[in-house]
Amino acid sequence: MTQKITVIRGDGIGPEIMDATLYVLDQLGAGLEYEFADAGIVALEKHGDLMPKETLDSIARNKVALKSPLTTPVGGGFTSINVSLRRHFDLYANVRPAISFPNTRSRYENINMITVRENTEGAYLAEGQEVSADGETAFSGTKVTRKGSERIVRYAFELAKATGRKKVTAVHKANIIKSTSGLFLNVAREVAAKYPEIEFQEMIVDNACMQLVMRPEQFDVLVTTNLFGDIISDLCAGLVGGLGLAPGANIGENAAIFEAVHGTAPDIAGKGIANPCALLLAAAQMLDHIGQPQNAERLRKAIVATLEAKDSLTGDLGGTGTTMGFAKAIASRV
Repeated sequence: MTQKITVIRGDGIGPEIMDATLYVLDQLGAGLEYEFADAGIVALEKHGDLMPKETLDSIARNKVALKSPLTTPVGGGFTSINVSLRRHFDLYANVRPAISFPNTRSRYENINMITVRENTEGAYLAEGQEVSADGETAFSGTKVTRKGSERIVRYAFELAKATGRKKVTAVHKANIIKSTSGLFLNVAREVAAKYPEIEFQEMIVDNACMQLVMRPEQFDVLVTTNLFGDIISDLCAGLVGGLGLAPGANIGENAAIFEAVHGTAPDIAGKGIANPCALLLAAAQMLDHIGQPQNAERLRKAIVATLEAKDSLTGDLGGTGTTMGFAKAIASRV
């Protein structure tokens, strides 16, 4: 039985790492059928729209999408397509594992944690966002709801329960931001009381960042609001070798999008030297989501074995291999 998924090849290095990822998935024999859809700069050029209706319809129909990085301008230009997708499909849970891999440029070993980030409200909602006419003052509102807080914390606890993890840490700034962050923390405490078998910890965000750098092994599952989660999840990626090894899942009730969380790297686009691991690891998350945990584990073990063997590694991992050469080395081990 096959399952159709929407595939968005993305911008910059996106098409290269996607081709490599689909090659490995085909060798894995996961029984996937691909429905290709456009988004980002390529969609703008072909359809006059960064996110065409046909692409949204494809994701809604298939309920699962695998996505390469898309261009997001800094400080101006169009709104982030990733943020728009999360809002459109109400993909409220952003799930970012940070796991140590062999032969990477990491300061730590044996890290294994997950950041669960609220994905649809908080600071990125930016209600009433405006800049004064004289350019001297900017304003952006933040909204946190009981519903949003409850479902993301519950997701974190259910994830911990399903994967055998023992502790959930709620990260907040309720000592200063007593309204929005205070509401999130109060709801987290309420939800935690329903999971007495799982240890619950609460930690102020600045201390959490310090503790992540000093003693990352103390963390298991972290759950937090949108902005804090964005920052913390990248910090965690830095603990295990960088964004080249950082996958991300965006989960909602009716759809899920899996992605490499790094950027489009236009400086190396077209050179065939990009590391495909982040998107491959996102594909493993996708396989877990669609009920193929054995294939997900085969894929992860093949990536680990290839890193251990230092076989065809790309430049960011200390090798001289190509994107597809690295993918073929992984595929030979699945």
